[in-house]
Amino acid sequence: MSAEVSRRIEARFPGLAGHPWSLASEPTWDYNCIAWAAGDDERWWWPAFEGDRLVTGHYWPLGPSPCTVDVFVAAFATLGYSPCRSEDLEDGGKKVAIDVDTDLCPTHAARQLPDGRWTSKLGASCDIAHGLLDLEGADYGTVHVFLARPRS
Repeated sequence: MSAEVSRRIEARFPGLAGHPWSLASEPTWDYNCIAWAAGDDERWWWPAFEGDRLVTGHYWPLGPSPCTVDVFVAAFATLGYSPCRSEDLEDGGKKVAIDVDTDLCPTHAARQLPDGRWTSKLGASCDIAHGLLDLEGADYGTVHVFLARPRS
């Protein structure tokens, strides 16, 4: 990772500075953080509707939906996830963390890695591996809910 890319990412997410994190991909518009957390690196997941039609370029596993935590939990439920109590690593399980802004609107999702760290897609930028709370701040808000499912 170039020093310039690292500086730009840490400027946007100051919680990364001083913590171990690593770049895991090149930037792409192919998918976003919600898709990445869901295990999909081919679509941009977001409940973006115009009336009953999904906005071109987006994917959402549910029908027209507001941007709420319950809707995001329901979207991940289509993949077998359900709410759980903590970010603790569980043998044989997968976990997702959903971040929200001050209005409790989802802003970001991260997926837990087998070593207990987390992986996130930074919008149209790159994927990174990081600590759970390292992205909290102005852009993504705070971690609000954890979801888990058995590993398949």
